[in-house]
Amino acid sequence: MNLSSDQQVLWQHGFFKLNGTIATTWAMAAVMALGAKLVTRRLKTEGAISRWQGSLEIVVTAIKKQISDVGLSQPEEYLAFLGTLFLFVATASLCTVIPGFQPPTGSLSTTAALALCVLIAVPIFGIREQGVAGYLKTYTKPTFVMLPFNIISEFSRTLALAIRLFGNMMSGVMIVGILLTITPYLFPILMTALGLLTGMVQAYIFSILAAVYIAAATLVRKPKPGAPAQPAPTH
Repeated sequence: MNLSSDQQVLWQHGFFKLNGTIATTWAMAAVMALGAKLVTRRLKTEGAISRWQGSLEIVVTAIKKQISDVGLSQPEEYLAFLGTLFLFVATASLCTVIPGFQPPTGSLSTTAALALCVLIAVPIFGIREQGVAGYLKTYTKPTFVMLPFNIISEFSRTLALAIRLFGNMMSGVMIVGILLTITPYLFPILMTALGLLTGMVQAYIFSILAAVYIAAATLVRKPKPGAPAQPAPTH
């Protein structure tokens, strides 16, 4: 049994390899893009809407609500990035019901790539909101002594994102594979259902943590309403 779809080499030419992780990732991306195109081609703002549009609006509204609850005041600006993260991980989990399918999120290379996307997105959103100087100052809070620790924290939380998602997704696939060889009927069905639940929870946790990191980077400290203005310094 392959521990990861990285071990499924489908095509190789010299240094270049096409493994199962790459194939399933691009296949999922293509199916999701095509599905989004088909669902959104006839959107309506009034009158009766299709069931697909209704389902899409429920998903989008729920994602926006979660982004807003994290503390991001304008969730529309982060919906595309955070929503894509959630839907990709959730779709990978749902596709595990397909016999023989190994989710790309069960590969450390995929989860590391997703975590790197978060690592890059955090300073981009932070700089856009606070400016370069304002964002860089967040690494020296509460004191300048914390600078190296804040930098280490930036990379360690990225590693934690990748390892957490990889460990949970891979373990679920391995358990189902082992049970299929021992008891090929009842237990695999129950474990598959449990794996779907775990996968959806992991998709939620991954996207929420990404939203929390972005919220921390884009937080602009403003004076509390009604607080007296500080007098200008006199010389």
